[in-house]
Amino acid sequence: QVQLVESGGGLVQAGGSLRLSCTSSDPTFSNYAMGWFRQDPGKEREIVATISRSGSMTFYADSVKGRFTVSRDNAKKFTYLQMNSLKPDDTAVYYCAAGSYSVRQQDFPSWGQGTQVTVSS
Repeated sequence: QVQLVESGGGLVQAGGSLRLSCTSSDPTFSNYAMGWFRQDPGKEREIVATISRSGSMTFYADSVKGRFTVSRDNAKKFTYLQMNSLKPDDTAVYYCAAGSYSVRQQDFPSWGQGTQVTVSS
């Protein structure tokens, strides 16, 4: 499995921005598609965005389309989630995951520990 570490979460007012980062020391990082998921207490974990191994393909959940941007830097072994125009509904623990280019959680066998994002109204 790939070891992943997220950072960049925090408290932000509605309308603000945050950039989440996810890094790995695994030399095979570029062999994996990366996904961002989120989970609010009492709710199921849901997909936010995914990016293919090369970065040429991306997917966004309808709820974040136009506001969030996923990217990656394979040389530095980072993937990023730029979150703009944040809403209170975006409050959740955000996870990055490594696996196959997919929208299904079961296709991502490696997960980070999560980072909390809280958006105040």
